[in-house]
Amino acid sequence: MPKSGFVVMIGRSNVGKSTLLNALVGSKIAITTPKPQTTRLPIQGIVTRDEGQIVFIDTPGVLKGARDMLSKKLGQMVRASLCHVDVIAYVVDPSREIGDEEREVMRLIESIDKPKILVINKMDLDKKPFLDFYKDLAAYFTSVIEVSALRGTQVGQLIQEIFTHLPEGEAYYPEDQLTNVPNKFWLAELIREKLFLRLRQEVPYTTHVEVEDVDERENGVIYIKATIFTTEERYKRMIIGAKGQGIKEIGQSVRHELELAMDAKVFLDLTVDVDPHWMQRYE
Repeated sequence: MPKSGFVVMIGRSNVGKSTLLNALVGSKIAITTPKPQTTRLPIQGIVTRDEGQIVFIDTPGVLKGARDMLSKKLGQMVRASLCHVDVIAYVVDPSREIGDEEREVMRLIESIDKPKILVINKMDLDKKPFLDFYKDLAAYFTSVIEVSALRGTQVGQLIQEIFTHLPEGEAYYPEDQLTNVPNKFWLAELIREKLFLRLRQEVPYTTHVEVEDVDERENGVIYIKATIFTTEERYKRMIIGAKGQGIKEIGQSVRHELELAMDAKVFLDLTVDVDPHWMQRYE
């Protein structure tokens, strides 16, 4: 009898959960940038093997003490994702000291009676000064796996370890499906990733992207209309850049990746707008 179940990945911001999710699934379904809190909604990645099917849920990074409305909503999403799962994968970064955020994660998961795997990521780093501190947490977990999501090291072992803890059951999704993320949402996440990569710390993480239309035209070109929303006019000017160079470079980067993924020409109609109240949609 095959196995199937849901695995939630939880951890503080920027420990590499989204990179790990992409490595596990074998395809880019979550955005990966150096900026904290770039995973806006829980994303489900699907791994189907002869042994069965694992449905991974990626969550926003836990930010202890965050007070703004968006961060509070993200925290609620993390807590909701812990309900009705079969395995918890707690992802940590051995180059960062255990702090309030780690203690908040431990508090969130300590009372949940499910198998818990401590995933020590970024083992490819030359300096891992806090590795032993995380290894000391082993007694609180069912097992400990050391991985490098960036290089794919030990990712297969992590998958096998997860399967040992899943219940028997039929697959939830078709075997060739990698994610349940709506296409428009995936496209919006990709645009937001390129925005963050280009502007780094200059634009707040509250920048938002909405994809209004995706259409395959008669000539085989994929037409995508999207809007980048930001909260202030000055951020809009930063995104657009001098003589429109900023938005042009973002669009070129998105088109290049999409054309490689889709094996088709892409026309991206990308605009920038100011909406100081867009975060209220997350209320």
